[in-house]
Amino acid sequence: MLGSASQYPIYGPEIQCPHCRQPIPALVLTDSYLCTRHGAFEANPKTEELVHVQSGRHWRLWEDRWYRQHTHPDGVRFEIHEELDRLFTKGLRATKVVIASRYEQLMMPYLDPGAAWNSQGKEKVPKLYGLPVAFSESQTEEPRWEIINFDLEKEPGVPTQYRYLRMFD
Repeated sequence: MLGSASQYPIYGPEIQCPHCRQPIPALVLTDSYLCTRHGAFEANPKTEELVHVQSGRHWRLWEDRWYRQHTHPDGVRFEIHEELDRLFTKGLRATKVVIASRYEQLMMPYLDPGAAWNSQGKEKVPKLYGLPVAFSESQTEEPRWEIINFDLEKEPGVPTQYRYLRMFD
């Protein structure tokens, strides 16, 4: 007789849909989850990836959040742009983008070459959306960088409501 835990895929009886973040149930005795809006997702116990059956997109879980595993630079750039928009609406601003080192070869051709980072050095720092870009350290790779795609260094900015007032002064 099977135990109840073995009847569900690796992530248990329910997960959040990676697209709409709504709770979606596991299909018993399968490695699948079914979202009424986005269709089926298959959980691969060997790679610990969730694959959207219809599109073939891969997702991995880190600290209760799904991260899409990209194969094209536009996906990474789109995610960064969305996060910059979220920060802006919260009155924060990003000062630097750190991208997972696994995307370095994929992203480098799509980054602005940038100017010398400081007046003393001749080193050019690549930029994305006007922000300096760095890649995670592959030698001391933290486990999160195997899953997450990027991180933004942030600092408080001018609250959004005051930005619009300054335009008309």
